Amino acid sequence: MTILIDRDQVISSPALVPAEGDLARDRGAELTIGLINNMPDPALKATERQFMKLLQAAAGSRRIRFHCFSLPSVRRSPDAKWHIESEYSDLADLRRRKFDGLIVTGAEPVAPELDQEPYWRDLTELIDWAKVNTRSTIWSCLAAHAAVLHLDGIARRRLPSKCHGIFDCEAVTRDPLTRGAPMPLKVSHSRLNEIAESELVEAGYRVLTRSEEAGVDVFIRQYASRFVFFQGHPEYDALSLQREYLRDVGRYLARERENYPNLPVSYFDAATEEKLARFEKQARHQRHPALTNELPALNLRADIAAGTAAAALFRNWLQYLGTDAGVSVPAC
Repeated sequence: MTILIDRDQVISSPALVPAEGDLARDRGAELTIGLINNMPDPALKATERQFMKLLQAAAGSRRIRFHCFSLPSVRRSPDAKWHIESEYSDLADLRRRKFDGLIVTGAEPVAPELDQEPYWRDLTELIDWAKVNTRSTIWSCLAAHAAVLHLDGIARRRLPSKCHGIFDCEAVTRDPLTRGAPMPLKVSHSRLNEIAESELVEAGYRVLTRSEEAGVDVFIRQYASRFVFFQGHPEYDALSLQREYLRDVGRYLARERENYPNLPVSYFDAATEEKLARFEKQARHQRHPALTNELPALNLRADIAAGTAAAALFRNWLQYLGTDAGVSVPAC
């Protein structure tokens, strides 16, 4: 299913199919981009909207033909499976069309190791295909970890505690992808694992941004396609981390996880953090799912600047895709 994204379109779901006449307009200014959306079922539709809105904000006068896909081997609930079957393009279409760029998201782990996941074969075939059939591909969070494991055998490492919050990320080296981006970039990270910067550099990757607290943020590797890797989630909207935190609180109260979740870093304002600390004490004492009804009102910090970093990165990425050769943009 094709979605044509332009500056004035209201985006709510990938079912927004433009009229055939609209599809024919301004073909010379269009880019074709695919989203391989492997996010867990509760985040499936939100991820679609986030990336579509992000591309819309970054596109300027360009128009984007946008296709949603998902790896068929990712385990899905009946409702999510129905949504994908009715709204998404078949993965076989990926090889029948010409794509300027791809965005690939991670999937919720179900196996002890990434290369034991049920979708591993499909994902590695996609990685190999994207190396020579796109101008550039973005690998997001767990997909980035899986890609470097397949490409260079670099295994991710388990963190002592979840990396979760808004982190200030500084440029390590100058690159067209970060040109004009406000520094520090405020980027959402939400992960239990990390990739060591030393191993990436040794294998030939180039780190573009990093955080003192969160470690490597954005890194790249040039093949026939330019591979861009995000350890974070620049596409997250302002409330994404809040939804994850409340989900984890609910899982703790339902005894679906053992440990009470830590607060996202630099995310809630001081008054909210105090209220949530009091709620945590109550939850540890009265652990019951009904306690979610007593969660306090939540307010975010005023300076999180959700979307600012992503808009700059994706604007530069689309500019790169729009060059004649896809590799001719000079370094800053």
